[in-house]
Amino acid sequence: MAIIETSRTVPFGAVSTFRIVSLFDTALNSIVAAYHARKTEKTLHSLSNAQLEDIGLVRANIRSISQRAAFM
Repeated sequence: MAIIETSRTVPFGAVSTFRIVSLFDTALNSIVAAYHARKTEKTLHSLSNAQLEDIGLVRANIRSISQRAAFM
């Protein structure tokens, strides 16, 4: 029966590199989500009150709806 060693150490700097890449990935995802939230908010603000009522929204809730949709 062969024994497999499972306690190897990671290469020097691998954890730091992963954390840096993860940081940039998180920052990029936040920027993209904020862009989509702003775009959604701008689109909803361009609708008339009657159109908003047709889809079940009121103008006062546009910001919270766009933020919730973008960051889910």
